[in-house]
Amino acid sequence: MRKFIFNTTLLSALFGGWGTVQATRKGPRDWRLILMWVSWGLTVAIAVGTVVKEAQTQNELED
Repeated sequence: MRKFIFNTTLLSALFGGWGTVQATRKGPRDWRLILMWVSWGLTVAIAVGTVVKEAQTQNELED
């Protein structure tokens, strides 16, 4: 769990969601808002995948 909490890639992806939340609250509701949420979701998914892959690689090197 620590590898997820302290990973800067994942933290920046999560904090990047703040802009999406603000755009949802204050901006117009159109197709661009949907694309913002999709891109944020993909960014978080890629960040999580990167953390998992790094952990697997590190475990393989230790064995």
